[in-house]
Amino acid sequence: MTSPRPAGRTTTPAPWLVVVDLQRAFTDPASGWYADGSAAAAAVVARLVAQHPGRTVLTRFVRDPGERGAWADYYDAWPQFRVPPADPVWDLSVEVPPDAPVVDEPTFGKWGPALEAVVGEADLVVCGLATECCVLATALAAADAGRRVTVVADACAGGTEAAHRAALDLLAANAPLITVVTSAELAARTS
Repeated sequence: MTSPRPAGRTTTPAPWLVVVDLQRAFTDPASGWYADGSAAAAAVVARLVAQHPGRTVLTRFVRDPGERGAWADYYDAWPQFRVPPADPVWDLSVEVPPDAPVVDEPTFGKWGPALEAVVGEADLVVCGLATECCVLATALAAADAGRRVTVVADACAGGTEAAHRAALDLLAANAPLITVVTSAELAARTS
């Protein structure tokens, strides 16, 4: 006999892996937006993608040509990124599985109707770039929406190692909504 789940809890489907913005803009050392440690993170992401067949979604940060509000100021500071969504700077830097959807957003946070339409009611395993920006914004918004979020620390990288570590500390401070683990800890939990 099994005991009932506590009130307010429902059974959720297996989690989806959300690979946030692993793109040339953040992985090319010559880019002004280069994420330190992105090569090491990308190697871990590739293993995670292989472990989540049929349940991986990738996101891309792309410029909104309308540059609403403060985004105009943002791109004034980074005019080299005033390029259309099809520009190679926005290309993904990881092999995309044939069945993996790609969600484009012109915002740091990728949680929204498009990503929710892909993952349904599932919880999220989040990784990617940059930890202190798009990963942080995505994880917090998804947690705010009631999703259990697991961030894989060694599958993320930030603009600097210090920014990456500080963001991981902020994410961990939001437990139990957000859990920060290593890829080895994630594998041990799911085996």
